[in-house]
Amino acid sequence: MIMRTWRGWTRREDADAYAKYLMETGHPGYISTPGNRGVTFTRRDDGDRTEFFLVSLWDSWEAVRAFAGDEPGTAVFYPQDDRFLVDRETTVGHFDVFAH
Repeated sequence: MIMRTWRGWTRREDADAYAKYLMETGHPGYISTPGNRGVTFTRRDDGDRTEFFLVSLWDSWEAVRAFAGDEPGTAVFYPQDDRFLVDRETTVGHFDVFAH
């Protein structure tokens, strides 16, 4: 199993709207991909910004590529992300899960 992680930041006043947007776009994108074992979306306020940290679990590299494309180390973005995000990781982390 593979864990994939990503972080992005919004202005604090945009956090609720971005969380809603993630649930309308990113969440369905993750869970509808065959081989996805689940996704957790988290957030925390930090001063005038809110950090979003996403963690997903995948059966295999083939499943990750089905979601992310041929460059699985590149983050996946959605059309309105530029509207909300003031900073973002453009790459993602991948980890081999050895206990769950």
